[in-house]
Amino acid sequence: MKKTTFTQLAMMISLLGLLFACGPENESTKATAEEASTSIKDSDVETKKTILFFGNSLTAGYGLDSEDAFPALVQQRIDSLGLDYRVINGGLSGETTAGGLNRLDWFLEDEPYVFVLELGGNDGLRGIAISETRSNLEKIIEKVQTKYPSTKIILAGMQIPPNMGQEYTDEFRKIYPKVASEKNVTLIPFLLEGVAGDPELNLPDGIHPTEEGHEIVFGTVWPYISDLVTNS
Repeated sequence: MKKTTFTQLAMMISLLGLLFACGPENESTKATAEEASTSIKDSDVETKKTILFFGNSLTAGYGLDSEDAFPALVQQRIDSLGLDYRVINGGLSGETTAGGLNRLDWFLEDEPYVFVLELGGNDGLRGIAISETRSNLEKIIEKVQTKYPSTKIILAGMQIPPNMGQEYTDEFRKIYPKVASEKNVTLIPFLLEGVAGDPELNLPDGIHPTEEGHEIVFGTVWPYISDLVTNS
């Protein structure tokens, strides 16, 4: 049996909601659902290129409503410009690079036009070997490049506090420019530039940005996205 894609799954959930809201199913309801499905598929999903943010709790918008996370702010800007792109938030709280590598295939059922990789922070906080984190990031990028050579890949750089020692912290920071250079992908030097370490821009845990913090992260990310979506 053919595996259900992310897009198809989202469509199925929406249609089920429509059916339950309208009461018992009848031929008219079935026809309406089929027409809606066809309309969505033809006029929206298939005509819009995908921007996939693949990351951890920073991407997911931990502690906030999903519409306040920076990927949603990217979608809002795209919509305001009338551009035909849809953003998928593939963030999962607690995700490591190893976990991301394991769940990547499911997200690659549909081709992303832009793939933004934001992983590694949890590796650093847990003291996972630098070599392992780097290898996993490389493998994720290689998977995307192999399956979809035309996909534009952006790697979001991360830094960590010196809890694991200054040497580990310094080596961790170097992972991202090295991987970006070797795999020939675009690098955002530090995703949390202007946000990390500022109590007013982070939740009480000191790690996850507030709504205002996500607005600053959006400002960091958007120029890289804008270069790709406004000139394509």
